[in-house]
Amino acid sequence: MLQDLRRRARYCLLPALCLTLSACVTAPPRVGSANAQWQPSPNHGPRKPNYVILHHTSSGTLERALATLRNPRAEVSSHYLIDRDGRIVQLVDENQRAWHAGESYWGGHSDLNSASIGIELVNNGKEPFAPAQIKALLGLLSDIRSRHKIPRANFLGHADVAPGRKTDPSAFFPWQQLAMSGFGLWCNPPYAPPPESFDTILGLATLGYDVRDPLRAISAFKLHFSPNGDKDMDEADRAMLYCLVGKIMTVGRE
Repeated sequence: MLQDLRRRARYCLLPALCLTLSACVTAPPRVGSANAQWQPSPNHGPRKPNYVILHHTSSGTLERALATLRNPRAEVSSHYLIDRDGRIVQLVDENQRAWHAGESYWGGHSDLNSASIGIELVNNGKEPFAPAQIKALLGLLSDIRSRHKIPRANFLGHADVAPGRKTDPSAFFPWQQLAMSGFGLWCNPPYAPPPESFDTILGLATLGYDVRDPLRAISAFKLHFSPNGDKDMDEADRAMLYCLVGKIMTVGRE
């Protein structure tokens, strides 16, 4: 009888003991920027990042963007959100899968959500990006690169990985400035002329674009590298592409 009572007492105390121990366990620290305010979004899942995808919010304010990115019904999120004044908000741990790229493709990889960090910049798509915002972005990108060793060629725009479906960040985005800081590729003129045999579509595919719809791939390339309003690839665009392909072959994706 005494042994039975002791056994029952042990079973009764075990759940309480487990609860006590679980209360003492500290949650693992989030991976992210120390300069960002943490406002977690529930819309994410686990993965390892090898790309950074940049977006503009289209909404005019940080508050409106946060309301969307943290709404479970919207099923959209990003890892970071940067306001015009340079304030950085982190919504999802960098090791988790945020829902920002949707249907996407780059360099043979589909579902970029599973392999990228998404950064939204508060911008309506019709305005220049604020200097304080870009300064904060450059600092954040340096921070991210130091943690995850992301190749410089893998800093991309939403339009790059979803050509025709998305057009962000807009033509106002300073890709050249980012590339000069080591985030993304760029070539400055004068360009070496491509050989007559150089195939534009094959060049776009080599760079990483989804070329199943060549016109969409060309449009996305021009938005990123030559946002002059023309739809067709002129000789300067082809020369830029030829130079970029050379950089990809040299730098690689590792």
